[in-house]
Amino acid sequence: MAFIKAFKGIRPNTEVVEKVSCLPYDVMNREEAKDMAKDNPYSFLHVVRSEIDFNDDVSQYDDRVYKRARENLDKMIQKGILEQESTESIYIYRQIMKDKVQTGIVGCTSIDDYMNDIIRKHEFTRPEKEEDRIKNFDYCNANTAPIFLTYRKNDHINNIVNNWIDAHNPIFDFTTEDGITHMVWNIYREEVIKDIIDIFKGINYLYIADGHHRSASAVKVGLKRREQNKDFTGEEEFNYFLSVLFPDEDLYIMDYNRVVKDLNGNTEKEFLNKIAKNFIIEEVKGNDPYKPTEKHTFGMYLTGKWYKIIAKEGIFDKNHPVERLDVSILQKNILNPILGIDDPRTNKRIDFIGGIRGMGELEKRVNTDMKVAFSVYPTTVEDLIDIADEGMIMPPKSTWFEPKLRSGLFVHRL
Repeated sequence: MAFIKAFKGIRPNTEVVEKVSCLPYDVMNREEAKDMAKDNPYSFLHVVRSEIDFNDDVSQYDDRVYKRARENLDKMIQKGILEQESTESIYIYRQIMKDKVQTGIVGCTSIDDYMNDIIRKHEFTRPEKEEDRIKNFDYCNANTAPIFLTYRKNDHINNIVNNWIDAHNPIFDFTTEDGITHMVWNIYREEVIKDIIDIFKGINYLYIADGHHRSASAVKVGLKRREQNKDFTGEEEFNYFLSVLFPDEDLYIMDYNRVVKDLNGNTEKEFLNKIAKNFIIEEVKGNDPYKPTEKHTFGMYLTGKWYKIIAKEGIFDKNHPVERLDVSILQKNILNPILGIDDPRTNKRIDFIGGIRGMGELEKRVNTDMKVAFSVYPTTVEDLIDIADEGMIMPPKSTWFEPKLRSGLFVHRL
């Protein structure tokens, strides 16, 4: 039984929402964040990446950075850039990227559901990345960015959402510089909110699609507040964290590709011969990149040539949710044994390229600072749910969701 609740959202003034909204904090580095927020004091990057307000010699993990995040959030509220709702609401958040549309419910989910595995995970988290968001949420006394959750589609929720959209104008409707349209509706009627909450009580599990570090951090901040408030009732806002919940049928996962700096001491001939033990190799004719169109096939770009490589029968377990992932097949049969990438989370010789950047980015990297690139067929939402249900963990960088949730549209006070 999944629990969600309405909340008194802090959201941008409609006149400045485009200037406030920003990409998630973890899809850019410090230099990129500083450039994105340049000449824009409204950008929510001043809250989620407040190190951009300091010289580069100040660490992004310095306590002064998190204090500045709180100051910036408070100033945005004081100046009316952000406004708090007077009553509790649930929101509808729709994103349109070309022909892809995803429509989610914005509300708060329970830290107890997270701890009791009603909210299911599929990735490990890194302590230093958790600590960063713990401090941001704790200093700001708020969830400054939502968690991206999914659930198995429910026709009753779809009907409520569609009926509300048909009968009401959005409070936000804008298109960002990347061509993605963002629309938000405020569900303020108590009876409709109650219906949504009651329907989610009949949904067994929610799944983290994106935001494992944010969710783990939000939960730890909530537990810290419980320690500080021994007589807590469970109704306090710190018992919940901000989430956007999308039906699984709406989600779009793109390829998450790999580039490697060298051939680990192999000549090109030796490298190809080693791959050929477990893969069928076909040289691609023409100049077009090879993007896989089915599972268990890969593209490989090496010395100006594209190859199609196909996994041979028997090199992976078709019935194992993790072993049959293409990212697992690539890691266990090429990246680790041939190229020496033992831990892709920490190895400095590998980099990861989200599919949104296109196949040309793979060629560019190999032609500049890398040696070989691999294009990978995307992991599916069904894969993600199967793995989470089995209590298993995906390899690092298995999923690249698009479009990304914008930050700054919703803030939840703790």
